[in-house]
Amino acid sequence: MWSAYAHAIRGLLASTGLVALTPSATIPEVDVTYQGIHRNGIEAFLNVPYGMSTGGIHRFKPPRLHVPVPGSTVYANSHGPACPQALGGWIAPLSLTNVTQISEDCLNLNIVRPKGTKPNDLLPVMIYIHGGSFWAGQNSEITTTPDGLILESVKNGLPIIHVGMNYRLGFFGFAQSDALKAERSNNAGLRDQRLAMAWVRDNIVHFGGDPSKITIFGQSSGGLAVGMHILSFGGKQPVPFHNAIASSGSLEPGVVSSITEDAMRAVVDYVGCNETDFHSTETLLCLRNQSMDSLLQASLKTYRTDINVGDIWLPSVDDDFLPECPAALIQQGKFAKNLNVMLGWVEDDVTLFTDESISTADDTRNFITNYVPNLSSGNVDELLSLYPVAEFTANGELSSEFYRTARIFRDICMICPAIYLGDGVSKQNMNKVYLYHWNQTILDPILEHLGHPAGMGPIHTAEFAYVFGNLSHYNTDGFTLNPSSSDIELMARASRSFATFTSVGKPGLPNRDTFQGFNPAFERPGQTQVFVVGGADEGISSIEGPQANRGLASQRIRERCAFLNSEDVLQELGI
Repeated sequence: MWSAYAHAIRGLLASTGLVALTPSATIPEVDVTYQGIHRNGIEAFLNVPYGMSTGGIHRFKPPRLHVPVPGSTVYANSHGPACPQALGGWIAPLSLTNVTQISEDCLNLNIVRPKGTKPNDLLPVMIYIHGGSFWAGQNSEITTTPDGLILESVKNGLPIIHVGMNYRLGFFGFAQSDALKAERSNNAGLRDQRLAMAWVRDNIVHFGGDPSKITIFGQSSGGLAVGMHILSFGGKQPVPFHNAIASSGSLEPGVVSSITEDAMRAVVDYVGCNETDFHSTETLLCLRNQSMDSLLQASLKTYRTDINVGDIWLPSVDDDFLPECPAALIQQGKFAKNLNVMLGWVEDDVTLFTDESISTADDTRNFITNYVPNLSSGNVDELLSLYPVAEFTANGELSSEFYRTARIFRDICMICPAIYLGDGVSKQNMNKVYLYHWNQTILDPILEHLGHPAGMGPIHTAEFAYVFGNLSHYNTDGFTLNPSSSDIELMARASRSFATFTSVGKPGLPNRDTFQGFNPAFERPGQTQVFVVGGADEGISSIEGPQANRGLASQRIRERCAFLNSEDVLQELGI
């Protein structure tokens, strides 16, 4: 059935150098046509609008569905604008594409599919939610361009369609106040994402996708968004997806805190809108009467990297989209059921965000207490005692205390939240939860080329080059990548495994070049299994005991996460 309006493809743009329209047949049932491009052996439809402008009186409000003019043609042949954020680049090599165009009319999708896909082919669909601290990012980022992923899915015999979204960020996407809460306008960025998912569910069949096989996939703040969608509305509303992947993020300290409200107050004061009361409708009206640029500049001027390592625009408990704190929702089983879920992290996920000058125990304590300021002194002492510095080895310019700090930081924000969410979901879910630990990278020489010390390890986004099949995209900024045969093999295996999860709800299948032996994490009572991806010991591993590989066993994950996931610590962390 058609949804509110019809979508189909009448033709494609051919791009072999110059872009040219190809002829197409008339389809009588079509109300709207989309004309995309051929590129790299796939077909792409760029800047497909799913929501209307979010500017002016609609600023912060829930997104409105874009309804195109019946009988019109949408020329989906170039990327649309990103949502308001700083122009230029972000953190290399996490991002390699400059932001050059922004607008509050930014709610658009890129749809990429195998060459020759026809309407009603019913291919499984992956919807990607980009990261960037809910502060930066766009669906045209080259490190997450999905062409290689699509091609590998075809080679694997399980082709998929990929959809990348833009959604509101920073002040525009995560502003919070009582006035916004009253009109259900908190968490606007998450509401954008939800509208994008619903648009895909209702329309992807006309691009060849299967609305009953949708997987959402997010990394970093995109992974946190995935966690929030699993918990959304306390499980009282059906979700427009069937599987979920959250990489390097799923829950995050600070969601239950004043971090974002304080950031909002700073913007309001900067533009002079706090004339009566911060939470008043008058303040909100003043903000909606400001220009996009004045508000963007105010948010840039007041942005603070010394709080929560720069993650200051976060989802909020709003009695609606997120009705209670995440930990409470998980404890009470108030979340979407019957999902296959894959959660993962990277071996040295946060070394790039850890102060490289850390060299003493006091430095470690100061970094951790600045990151989680509400953790009691006694709990800080106990946390630090779980990570004795003797277990960490200095490497060149980077001290043993640096590695100790980075490991604590990683466990607080990446590993233990994933295990907490995964364990909670698995206890009340008919389907399966999978955990992975990423342990291979091509980024070390790039980091050194960019001026970082050697020894950063597999960092945040290390999986991108492999999962998206994009090794060649890192030949940039005067650097030429020389991937090993192991890197090339892992690229095929990883991209096919993520596509396989999208197709069948598990990341590996016999007789295919996918992860082998990747079993569910919690299928054995009292035991947690993690699949180590890459490196010398790829394969399934317990997190402790004789069935744990050496690298994981030494990290004492169960013991440390038992402390970090205890009720009082979760409350102090603001999860």
